[in-house]
Amino acid sequence: MIPKPVLGLFLAIGAALAAPAAAEPRLPPAGLSGTLDKVARTGIVSLGYREASIPFSFLDPRGRPVGYSLDLCRAIVEEIGHTLGRTDLKTELVKVTSETRFAAIIEGKADLECGSTTANLERARTVSFSPLIFVAGTMVMVPRGTPWKSFHDLRGRKVAVTAGTTNLEALRKLDAKFGLSITLMEAPDHEQSYRLLAEGKAGALASDNILLAGLLAQHKSKGRFAVVGDVLSYDPYGIVYRHGDKPMRDVIERAFRTLVVGNEIGPIYDKWFAHKLPNGEAFNIPMSPQLEEAFKAFATEIEPERN
Repeated sequence: MIPKPVLGLFLAIGAALAAPAAAEPRLPPAGLSGTLDKVARTGIVSLGYREASIPFSFLDPRGRPVGYSLDLCRAIVEEIGHTLGRTDLKTELVKVTSETRFAAIIEGKADLECGSTTANLERARTVSFSPLIFVAGTMVMVPRGTPWKSFHDLRGRKVAVTAGTTNLEALRKLDAKFGLSITLMEAPDHEQSYRLLAEGKAGALASDNILLAGLLAQHKSKGRFAVVGDVLSYDPYGIVYRHGDKPMRDVIERAFRTLVVGNEIGPIYDKWFAHKLPNGEAFNIPMSPQLEEAFKAFATEIEPERN
């Protein structure tokens, strides 16, 4: 269930960035700015992807970037094409990590970051976020058989965590508040964080619960590790794009609205959360009624016009 404070956070972010623009007409070519201007000139939309944010953005067995967030980004690319009146747009895939993803957007190396990125007011000062796409929460994964009653059992442990994530900040605050003497072992991506745990260099791994489930599925290690305890923080995900880029915001909102009105958002979600992943594993996590309502909240009854 998505807590009301999380949905409230997204409403606050949206209100802080801009007001809805559903009734505004599409920009004529002469009025293009920001990302749309860049795409109109180059014919390329750059998508930032992650290698191990399963099932949002990751590499399949053939090494190809795939995932839920990438599918949503491709829907945005399609809407950009409609906005520009072009059918020849190409996508360029740009590898990013938790530490480099925001710089890639700010510096123009990627137009959209299609990963598992938490939207919060602090980050919204430098980048912008799409409507809500998922809500996760920080949890802990430990070897099966590890004694566990609460997060206090992290006391004195080495805990693997991915650098540049909200999980790292959540653990730091927890450690400072309760004096747990945790040793945080930072890794550049989720896969390397998992390896620290799998190789016995760390006694626990802290990450978003859905990403921990993804690592268990990817490595088929449910018999070896378990996700334990309470949710330590709530993390609402969004697609990242350049800060204050109003024309791009309008395109993204139209893309999401089109997916909802066309009943396409459910199949995209089910593809990654209800069906088998490329390695044969499956999450079997249905879309919650709360997330479904969050999608519908920004949809209109009239399908967006197409040029």
